[in-house]
Amino acid sequence: MTISMYQASVPAFIRALNNLAAILEKGAAHAQARKIDEAVLLNSRLYVDMFPLTRQVQIATDTARSGAGRLASADFPTYEDKEATFHDLVQRIRNTIAYLESLKPAQIDGGEEKTITWQTRSSSKSMPGLPYLMNHLLPNIHFHVTTAYAILRHNGVELGKKDYLGPT
Repeated sequence: MTISMYQASVPAFIRALNNLAAILEKGAAHAQARKIDEAVLLNSRLYVDMFPLTRQVQIATDTARSGAGRLASADFPTYEDKEATFHDLVQRIRNTIAYLESLKPAQIDGGEEKTITWQTRSSSKSMPGLPYLMNHLLPNIHFHVTTAYAILRHNGVELGKKDYLGPT
């Protein structure tokens, strides 16, 4: 049995983002129950040279949205990075999921060898579609979702492995 590029990307991205939204909702409930200003958690980081929670979520959604768009050779929306609340971040995730759900398997399948090019902060990069998905997109999305989880867990939000993995 083989797995298609679409199956390996869009459903995995959606699952990670849905789980991230649920984690953020637990973070919001934690802040409200303990009368913690949301900004404290949203600006928290694991270490001084790492991005804060808000930026981790923004990068996870940007990576999923732009990566899937590139795989599909489709235009993808851009966001302004102005989220200031947990609700704003969850809405950003929901908007990203809606975009991902608009993509069809035929747009992505068969793109294993298609050259994908993107701009980083310091350079332009290119690689074939399958390595782009497996070695760039999936690890990056999971890194930023994991880091967001870890920031909230470090700040006392009651989260466990099941929250990260989501429903099975």
